[in-house]
Amino acid sequence: MVEREIEIKLAGGLEARPVAMLVQVASQYESSVYIQTGANKRVNAKSIMGMMSLGLNAGEKVVVEADGSDEEAAINHIEKYLSGEN
Repeated sequence: MVEREIEIKLAGGLEARPVAMLVQVASQYESSVYIQTGANKRVNAKSIMGMMSLGLNAGEKVVVEADGSDEEAAINHIEKYLSGEN
């Protein structure tokens, strides 16, 4: 299992379209991927409804946790996406 704190640098935060893209990124990997907020709310990053419930804004920090055979690749890709580099 790999955990990493990541700051959301997407201009509009995680609204509908960016959430859908994040779910697509996470779904490319076999590993289980979870996003946890400072309020200790933990959701499956492959669940669009779960991700929408977080209502994350630009500048907020989240902990991304991946567990599985491709966990490093999954976390790296999600970090790249949330950092606005994708």
